[in-house]
Amino acid sequence: MASASVALAETPAGSVIPRPAVVTPAQGVFDLGEATVLIVPRGDAEALRAATYFADLMQRTRGLNLTVREGEVAPGAVVFHRAPETAADAYRLDVTPRGAVITGGDFGGLLYGSISLWQLATAEAGQGAATIPAVAISDAPRFGWRGVMLDSARHYQSPEFIKGFIDWMALHKLNVFHWHLTDDQAWRLEIKRYPRLTEVGGWRVHAGASARKDIDPATGRPRLYGGIYTQDQVHDIVAYAAARNIVVVPEIDVPGHASAAVAAYPELGVTDAPGAAVPAVPADWGVYPTLFNVEESTLTFLENVMDEVVDLFPSEYIHIGGDEAVKDQWKASPRVQERMRELGLADEEKLQSWFVARLEKRLNDHGRRMIGWDEILEGGINPNASVMSWRGVAGAIEAARLGHDTVMSPAPVLYFDNRQSADDGSPGRGFTSTLRDVYSFDPTPDVLTAEQARRVLGVQGNLFSEHMRTEDRVEYQAFPRISALAEMAWTPHARMDFADFRARLDPQLARYRALGIDYATIGLTEVPATPPADGQRRYDHQMKLCSAALPLSLIDDAPLQGERPALLMDILNPCWIYQSADLTKGLRFEAAVGQVPFNFQIGADRDKIRLGAPRTPEGELEVRIDGCEGEPALILPLAEAAGNDGITTLSGQLPARAGQHDLCLKFTQKELDPMWGIDWVRVSDPAAKRESD
Repeated sequence: MASASVALAETPAGSVIPRPAVVTPAQGVFDLGEATVLIVPRGDAEALRAATYFADLMQRTRGLNLTVREGEVAPGAVVFHRAPETAADAYRLDVTPRGAVITGGDFGGLLYGSISLWQLATAEAGQGAATIPAVAISDAPRFGWRGVMLDSARHYQSPEFIKGFIDWMALHKLNVFHWHLTDDQAWRLEIKRYPRLTEVGGWRVHAGASARKDIDPATGRPRLYGGIYTQDQVHDIVAYAAARNIVVVPEIDVPGHASAAVAAYPELGVTDAPGAAVPAVPADWGVYPTLFNVEESTLTFLENVMDEVVDLFPSEYIHIGGDEAVKDQWKASPRVQERMRELGLADEEKLQSWFVARLEKRLNDHGRRMIGWDEILEGGINPNASVMSWRGVAGAIEAARLGHDTVMSPAPVLYFDNRQSADDGSPGRGFTSTLRDVYSFDPTPDVLTAEQARRVLGVQGNLFSEHMRTEDRVEYQAFPRISALAEMAWTPHARMDFADFRARLDPQLARYRALGIDYATIGLTEVPATPPADGQRRYDHQMKLCSAALPLSLIDDAPLQGERPALLMDILNPCWIYQSADLTKGLRFEAAVGQVPFNFQIGADRDKIRLGAPRTPEGELEVRIDGCEGEPALILPLAEAAGNDGITTLSGQLPARAGQHDLCLKFTQKELDPMWGIDWVRVSDPAAKRESD
């Protein structure tokens, strides 16, 4: 199998990602250089746009300045040719010693054909002219929805970054940019009729003690963090995306994830439910209980919002969220219960369905379609609504069986905020989704009939940004897994071959470097790292978590600016196992510990977290041998660390015990906030010379 895959990668299209449907090698080579002219049909604005895009790519990656010209075919040229009968986004690329011809029926086909030609021209890194083996490629996408979702609510990204990200999506033949614009932690989209949505909802104070100490001298209050997207900026981004065959699908989350909106306009909340007030935009992660109320005035407010949304975004679909709407406030509100009786609705799930249907009708009146996360199935939905499945694939399967179109976007495999390998110490969700995991996902499970499988519009990777504070981190988490996503979304399933893909990924990574795209290298090899020996630092991700109910790799609270370590822990059971320590001589124990704010809305699960009773006011790190029960063998007070916003190294002596033993590490503390975590541990013989880390 391996030798066959290598042979596949060495074919003339062996550097193209996603892998084309049909590749036919031919004789000879085409020399593409400074003298090559790009020819487009007269008056064909889309062909001109595709050719100009190709010329720009060649200039950025090989330093070639190619001329684009309307008119007749010339020898040695790259010709953009229209074939109206060609399917959407499909193309044919014919490369011969006499030149190259890109044939497409629409802009997408012409663009994607030019991107494949660019990939052939950059199969080898370097500047100047490129020699391209002759080949005929006939290609078309497997799915019409090939998407990436970017969460700009939890953390704001600049319009410049978003446009760059859209550019990079186009290079992978991805065509849907799902833009998550509202959530509990922010409302980013300017709505002119309701300016407080962004004036108030676009800003918050970072979680944690360090942020509370960061005082803005202009106000005397903690410095606000955030940002908004004006309607002019949105128009610009939408047009930029369209010029790359990408549609922008906005998400306005209802009826849950409403805290930022309710902070801006308190009358939108469930005002008669205990504890429902939102005095400021919050900074916790997780699932808030905050819901919109169900008064006619609130529905009118949201309908007016949708009117502005559809004016900004020409996409067929508008995403309304619908996920994680905990119904506690509705259940506790006498007015909501009265409203349910007025509407003749049996329960709160039916109430959510009614709420969503009102907004869907408004979208339908504008000629748009609604899509929502798979929870919208629970109370029943209208026949023309579409479902995005995130809680595994079950929602998509149910939707397809009920006759609804669906998009596969399941956690954890297509959640790119998950770590990229078990050796990945970067911040994110604690589960792993490797390059191979992404590549191997099949959006049409075998349980679907052929008719049901046709309901699968496509597939989408998600970048929820709770643990991606910076734009650099978004890049790192997205690439190169986006290449695997792109091939899985485009290439016929029978043509998928991970070993061949991995060979083609090397020239793709060279293109990333040429374009300045940051990417993760940690998951590129599948050989597990050797655990560090005693005497070397063993980082948190190189130890074993005692449990994995809700594992997260969390950024330390300080410093606010600059690099900060990520601390891997199960927040429902902060406990670590250092495996196989040789305690024969009794050893020096060192642990680097830090604090993270406990900013998690996890409902009743918070009450299940059990912490040991502290002996001192600040608490301790306890080390037990061969189990997590019984008396600790070493107790290290946290007093010194408690006064440090960064990382503190604690040390002590372990008792001698013959052979190798597992060490259980747990903290004691009075309160959950802040929560203690471990950056690294070292167990060493104090008499021996320490090895370098």
